[in-house]
Amino acid sequence: MVANQSLLDAYSEAVITAAERVSPSVVKIDVTHNGRRSGSGSGFVFTPDGFILTNSHVIHGASTIKVILQGGTECQADLVGDDPDTELAVVRITAPNLVPVTFGDSQMLRVGQLVIAIGNPYGFQASVTSGVVSALGRSLRAQTGRLIDNVIQTDAALNPGNSGGPLVTSTGEVVGVNTAIILPAQGICFATAINTAKFVAARLIKDGRIHRGYIGVAGQNAPIHRALVWTHHLQNSSGIFVVNVEQDSPAQRAGVRDGDIIVALHDQTVPDIDALHRLLADYRKGERIRLTLLRGTEKFVLYIEPILR
Repeated sequence: MVANQSLLDAYSEAVITAAERVSPSVVKIDVTHNGRRSGSGSGFVFTPDGFILTNSHVIHGASTIKVILQGGTECQADLVGDDPDTELAVVRITAPNLVPVTFGDSQMLRVGQLVIAIGNPYGFQASVTSGVVSALGRSLRAQTGRLIDNVIQTDAALNPGNSGGPLVTSTGEVVGVNTAIILPAQGICFATAINTAKFVAARLIKDGRIHRGYIGVAGQNAPIHRALVWTHHLQNSSGIFVVNVEQDSPAQRAGVRDGDIIVALHDQTVPDIDALHRLLADYRKGERIRLTLLRGTEKFVLYIEPILR
């Protein structure tokens, strides 16, 4: 009984510590469309000068955006950038003494790891739930129809209003942006990996939006057998396992198949999904790219012309 109590105390202490560290950075976001209050969600401050990450669907098309800080202070927010393809957006406020979160590394997450979600479900501000990482490398379809890769699945309870809030480790590092739930299922919730979010946020701050090359594959990070790495002189021991090739996409027309492992675009290695996204975000219209992949034990080179979106 004493041992069980000590385990519960350790679990509680981890959740309490993470929540206390991150909660001051979490905000409630209320939006209006054409003068009518039409929804709310969550977000979190990630720079001292007022940049806030949230979900695209929370603020998309809003005529006004209002941010409520933990102490109750209300601020008008300006939209910095919106990327519906990854369900991410950045807004900005001007306020003193803002507390930014600390980003973690979503690549370091493990299935079964404790995670904490903080947000404003149904308007109940700064609600904390906890659970575990249920799975990694999921694909989730955004409202635009594009597949978001490398999504984190968790059973930390999320409800409407949690969207845009942080998913946090026991050390208080943000590893995901809470994004979606499946209704009426219980315990199946999703978050966009923070490594993806960091890249998207930087581009939105710089340009306001992201133009990217679309090739039409859903993939997940995968290790490559040492023998194949050695045989084909690969620079990395991981690549992108193709889970699905969309119909009539550039990838399908180029000959990419389910089960292929993408290892390079041009001469740039792609050890993970985030590397692929970065390269496609730099794609120039009309350019044909050389795609190197493994199929079984063989290495293939295909040429593909992405669609610029």
